[in-house]
Amino acid sequence: MGRRRALLTALAVAAAVTTGCASKAEPSAAPGAVAPAAAAPGSAAPATPSPAAAAPADAEIPDGYDGTRDAAADIKAALALSATDHRQVLLDFGADWCPDCHVLDKLFRAGQVAPLLHSDYRVVAVDVGQFDHNLDLAARYVDLQRSGIPALVVLAPDGTVRTATNDGSFSNARSMDAAGVAAFLKRWSAK
Repeated sequence: MGRRRALLTALAVAAAVTTGCASKAEPSAAPGAVAPAAAAPGSAAPATPSPAAAAPADAEIPDGYDGTRDAAADIKAALALSATDHRQVLLDFGADWCPDCHVLDKLFRAGQVAPLLHSDYRVVAVDVGQFDHNLDLAARYVDLQRSGIPALVVLAPDGTVRTATNDGSFSNARSMDAAGVAAFLKRWSAK
């Protein structure tokens, strides 16, 4: 029984890794791409959020997606801080089970990208769970049906949506490099 569970978990993780983190409702998503088995015990995804995921809204780059946080309050706090220093607010919709979200996190920390985030943005990570968490909040900013995850939204300090990756351009972050992420950030920076 344990061997069978390990095999099924490995297959689910492999399906997620090879298909990206598309929305459940996306017709082209492969079966198992967002199945609950991908977050089953023994999978590669962290079972609990890291302590750094609970960082306040003025933290530079969140570490993971914390489903226990009040994402609406985090966005409100980031916008309040941005009203004073005119940094954009970068909403990062994703989940800890998503391999592309982990890749994007690494790209955020790359030498070409991290300085842009630190100087021009406040990053708020919003957990969408298994596409069953913070969906009403996400719908205010991005169409997760089309975008998949990770999905990015750039807000001006007044809360106006400047851009949203409804085209799914970040949902296969494994195909991206730091230069591409940096170009996106430079394009939407207020500077």
